[in-house]
Amino acid sequence: MNDPMNPENWPAWATEPVEVVEANSAWSKQAEEEIAQLRELLKHLDILTFEHIGSTSIPGLSAKPIIDLMGEVQSWDDMGQIAVQLNPLGWNYVPPELDGREYRRFWVKVKDGKRAVHLHLMRPGEERWERQIWFRDVLRSRPDLVKDYAELKIKLADENKDDRESYTTAKTEFILKVLDGRL
Repeated sequence: MNDPMNPENWPAWATEPVEVVEANSAWSKQAEEEIAQLRELLKHLDILTFEHIGSTSIPGLSAKPIIDLMGEVQSWDDMGQIAVQLNPLGWNYVPPELDGREYRRFWVKVKDGKRAVHLHLMRPGEERWERQIWFRDVLRSRPDLVKDYAELKIKLADENKDDRESYTTAKTEFILKVLDGRL
C-alpha cells in the first residue's frame, strides 16, 4: 500500500513549483463562478457562506494563479458528503495530517494537471476566518502595501520555487505586520 505521507506518492500538482504571475482582472469573475457552483453543490449541507480571499482577491496584486476561497462548514463530519459532490469536478481533499493545519479542511481543484482553486473550509467562529478577510480588505484599501507585497512575493517565489511551505512561511512576517497595523 502506498504511504500518502511519502512525497514520492503525491500527485504532480501537490509539488508543482511556486509561480507568481501578474495580476489578472479575470480572477474575480472566476472566483464568483466557482462560488456560485459551490453554493449549488453544497447547499444541502447548509454550506452557503463563501469568500474570495488570498492574493487573487486583491486587484493589481501579483499572485500564484490559484483562486483561494473560504467556506463555512458546520462539521468536519461532512467531508465524505462534500467529496461525493466535489470529487467528480476535479476537487481533491487534502486531509489535515497532510495539510498540517487542524483549523481547516483543505480542498484543491485541479485543471489540466495544475492547481486552479483552493477551498479552505472552516467552522463558525474560527479566528483565521476574520484574519483572512481583514488582511484582504486592508490590502484592497492600501495600494502602497499591494506594491510592497507584490515585490516580496515575486522575490520569495524565486527563492522558494520548489518549496511551497517555505514560500508561505516567508510571507508570514509581512502578513502579521499588516494584521497588527504596523504597516
